[in-house]
Amino acid sequence: MTDPSPPPGTPAKIVLSGVRKQFGAKVVLEGLDLEVGRSESLVVIGGSGTGKSVMLKCILGLLRPESGSIRVDGEETIHYSRGDRERLLRKFGMLFQGSALFDSLRVWENVAFGLIQGRAMPRRQARELAFAKLAAVGLGADVGELAPSELSGGMQKRVALARAIATEPEIIFFDEPTTGLDPIMADVINELIVKCVKELGVTALSITHDMASARKIADRIAMIYQGRIIWHGSRDDMEHSGNPFVDQFINGRAEGPIRMQVRAL
Repeated sequence: MTDPSPPPGTPAKIVLSGVRKQFGAKVVLEGLDLEVGRSESLVVIGGSGTGKSVMLKCILGLLRPESGSIRVDGEETIHYSRGDRERLLRKFGMLFQGSALFDSLRVWENVAFGLIQGRAMPRRQARELAFAKLAAVGLGADVGELAPSELSGGMQKRVALARAIATEPEIIFFDEPTTGLDPIMADVINELIVKCVKELGVTALSITHDMASARKIADRIAMIYQGRIIWHGSRDDMEHSGNPFVDQFINGRAEGPIRMQVRAL
């Protein structure tokens, strides 16, 4: 196992130390350690049920770990008050796995939701900013007046990305950003993620099992298995990690140390 820290000289934006989370008797995170450097794009890979989403929810404050530490900009966040939690959330942007657009709102209102509801920005100003963010992800002004149901899956994902960057957050979380997309559209979304993260200079933390996406958007990659980070390194180092778990996962092989539980029919 390698030290899950960003490269030397890169100050940490997010630090998880010894994070443990369980549901009843089931332990999901078992002393997880991870650091995300400032302005770094870190991708956490791993199979279903390995703890990726639970880790993300703990950082967001949606779940509280039984033990451990989660620090953002050097501040311990696990026992934040409601006011402190709201202040922390202002730093975050989020692209959800299923886009999570509000069907009852027009596209521009979805993009502007955090500006209007979270920042109390006047609707006219929020609308202008929403259209600017839609343009940043390659969508024209006509799209802003449509309902989400009128958009393809790829366009919905672009709208979700526009919403994630609308408040100009310091940290953006990407939850399986290419799920449900065909390979070409997935690559378009990956390119947009790289572009937006670079232009905004934000810290990005993504979780995915899509290796094409991981290779495209990551500066550094970490692998989670059974609730712990078992390897981390640069995107290029991953291809010759020397770790049999990583090697099996990134090459999609059935044979190896990772055993899938398959129920007999």
